[in-house]
This record gives sequence, C-alpha cells and structure tokens, in this order.
Amino acid sequence: MKKVMMILFIGFLGATLNAQDQAQIKFKTEVIDYGEIAKGSDGVRKFEFTNTGNAPLIISRVYSSCGCTIPKKPENPIAPGEAGVIEVKYDTKRVGPIRKTITVYSNAGEATKAIKIKGTVLDQSVLEKKN
Repeated sequence: MKKVMMILFIGFLGATLNAQDQAQIKFKTEVIDYGEIAKGSDGVRKFEFTNTGNAPLIISRVYSSCGCTIPKKPENPIAPGEAGVIEVKYDTKRVGPIRKTITVYSNAGEATKAIKIKGTVLDQSVLEKKN
C-alpha cells in the first residue's frame, strides 16, 4: 500500500511540475477598432502578442467568424519572451458596420482566445460629407 501511495504521489508531483512549463499568450490589445474607413481602403490590421510563458507557443489555427475576414497566423513557434503577430484582413468593399471575432487556437494555458475587430466601412461620398 505504501508503494502504491508513493507512486501516486510521485506521478502527481511530476504532472504538477510539467504543468508549470506552459506557453502563455498576452495580446497588446484584444480589440482593434478600424474606426470609420472608406470603402476599398486598406483592411489589414495586426494583433501583436507576446509569449509570457516559459515554453514555446504554437498557434495551431486562427479562425474567423466570416469569410470577409481572413486571419493569418505565425508559422513558427514563438519562444518564451518573444513577440509575434496575427494579421487580419477585412474586405473593405463591404459598406456597413464591422463586428467580427477571430478565434485563436494554441497550446497556451488558455487554449482558445477570442480577439475582435470593429468599425464602420463608409462609402467615399459619405466619408467626404463628414469631413
């Protein structure tokens, strides 16, 4: 019985120590506001982040809630303390409000993270009247 308890204790201790070696993703901002932009303008924005953990961060997938938003993830692991970028391209040929969520899947402690873009795409004539 003592041997069984000792084996369980050592296994639990090992699992606890391994859990401490983990990647962590910390975004500079989790929401990018395009503001009011003209139809057809540059729709590319960048979410900057840092791996604040002590293991390499691997972003396995980034997924958009709509085909009008195309996210691009880093291809290589991000070392502890290093920074990375997730690029998001919104189709600005669509006039109207922007409210989109991009889901980031990784090996971080918080394995799924939602980041968002917002703003409004205006027809050029409407934008000129405002200015």
